[in-house]
Amino acid sequence: MPEVQPFDMVIFGGNGDLAMRKLMPALYHRHQDGALCDEGRIIAASRHAISRDNYVANARDACESHVGAAFSEAVWASFAERLDYICVDVTREADFLPLAERLDEHPTRTRVFYLSTGPSLFTGICHHLGTAGLATENARVVLEKPLGHDLESAEHINREVARVFAEHQIYRIDHYLGKEAVQNLIALRFGNALFEPLWNRSSIRDVQITLAEQVGVEGRGSFYESTGALRDMVQNHLLQLLCIIAMEPPTSINPDAVRDEKLKVLRALHPLTGRDAIKNSVRGQYKAGAIEGASVPGYLEEDGVAPDSTTETFVALKAEIDTWRWAGVPFYLRTGKRMQERVAEVVVNFREVPHSIFSESSMPMPNRLVITLQPDEGVELYLMAKAPGDDMQLRPVALNLDFAQTFTTRKADAHERLLMDCLRGKLTLFMRRDEVDAAWRWIEPILDAWDQQGDRPKTYTAGTWGPAASSALVGRGGYCWHEEA
Repeated sequence: MPEVQPFDMVIFGGNGDLAMRKLMPALYHRHQDGALCDEGRIIAASRHAISRDNYVANARDACESHVGAAFSEAVWASFAERLDYICVDVTREADFLPLAERLDEHPTRTRVFYLSTGPSLFTGICHHLGTAGLATENARVVLEKPLGHDLESAEHINREVARVFAEHQIYRIDHYLGKEAVQNLIALRFGNALFEPLWNRSSIRDVQITLAEQVGVEGRGSFYESTGALRDMVQNHLLQLLCIIAMEPPTSINPDAVRDEKLKVLRALHPLTGRDAIKNSVRGQYKAGAIEGASVPGYLEEDGVAPDSTTETFVALKAEIDTWRWAGVPFYLRTGKRMQERVAEVVVNFREVPHSIFSESSMPMPNRLVITLQPDEGVELYLMAKAPGDDMQLRPVALNLDFAQTFTTRKADAHERLLMDCLRGKLTLFMRRDEVDAAWRWIEPILDAWDQQGDRPKTYTAGTWGPAASSALVGRGGYCWHEEA
């Protein structure tokens, strides 16, 4: 693994929720593990006029809260020495001059500009970084999702950022790609000879990818009103998981080798337009219900949500990939808020045996591979085995690999891994510009079809698995969702 070179990391929006909840604890862990070089500075930038001491105190509270039992006063004391704070109103060009002076103290260091802000500020910040002479050859910029609201806005952001930074300097972050279990998908597919001969339409019947949350909009109603589940989860997280499952073996683990193959999947997705989009999609919106025994309000009762809102909090899609490997294999994508369980999983259902020698009462079930990404990471392979007794009765049994039991070392958070990749200059787990464009080109016609149809999302009770129509979507193919099997 390449060593981390001396660096200055500037976090715009350094006082915000993401910075305090994710970025600071992640950097604290990396410091605690000795992964950061001694010559590394973390500069938080925001428009609030507070002192460095006040910022460090706020960051300490955040780290202690989110790190938990692993928090150490001694480690914090040394970590705090890395922290600095500067007041920058990102809409004011003049405010970038003091930042330039601060960074010019160490002009040869790697510079990472982390834009932990809304996407509407991306282009202005990059423009001001360029004007202030901060977009040097050793600079990198990290763009948090969502990257735009549609294809046009995404193209605008990418075009304007590219005026300042070269493509190899731009890190478009999708934190799902930093999860240990997601990277294990790559290891599972391309590190084992067992699966690749079966990884095609001849052996696989269907694939289901689910990202289910129990939380609601968590006080972000006004943000979610302009976003919705399709933009928030499908356009990035779900499509990226689909790419990893479906892509051809890359020639190496190098960034462009992997991203070239992911791009081919996105471009091979069968377009969903007009009536085809309506037929192969389900929109849902949660109403009042209960999560783990506690009553929760419906989406329309959330703060910042319009009382007649048609924003979807649930999406299910049937996608198909027009390639020789996957022709005729349905990929079912599903995501929602206020679902019955918090789970992220990929389920690969294999085809039935071509001829069963067993009685009807003991018919073999199709084999199934379940890759769980959260809350617990692991892989289960369901096989048929004979149950104890005199009769030849088959029952499904699971070969279970629990990563927590197999690997006992502390598991790095997704942002920890991605931050380290930024510092090391590793782009494999970040989206390339053409990937973002291809994803939006597939998503946008679905949004247009929904707008033209004008129907309200189907309601579902909080604490369930979504609208009944999502089961019907899968049922039309003769299948069912994993939890219903």
